[in-house]
Amino acid sequence: MMTKEILSTENIVLNASFSTKEKAIRSTGQVLVDKGYVEREYIDKMLEREELTSTYMGNFVAIPHGTEDAKKSVITSGLSIIQVPHGVDFGDGNEVKVLIGIAGKDGEHLEILSQIAIVCSEEENIQKIVEAKTAEEILNLFNEVV
Repeated sequence: MMTKEILSTENIVLNASFSTKEKAIRSTGQVLVDKGYVEREYIDKMLEREELTSTYMGNFVAIPHGTEDAKKSVITSGLSIIQVPHGVDFGDGNEVKVLIGIAGKDGEHLEILSQIAIVCSEEENIQKIVEAKTAEEILNLFNEVV
């Protein structure tokens, strides 16, 4: 079960629009900073991670997260979800409509990732996230599955 501490409606942004994937990743990280999950440096580590290998997962989903050495910037585990209905170009012809930012403390990121994978493996769930009109709809989708 996704606990309220890791994901709440306050961590979900609807109808976002970005001209670049860098701006999309920064925004995803900024939610984590604003909600007290990570220190500001974590955003730079998310961008570093993207340079190493794309966090595009297929199915219109990207899961930006920090590099291995970003762990020291994580205060507590948390998620941010940003809905981008019109998509943002993640390169190589990959369009992202759902960004899920992850900060995992003490190895919790693997458990969080597996829960996200369950939700995102169903194309209809991605469609529901992209079309959601409220943060509650998205939160409920994650709570139903895990």
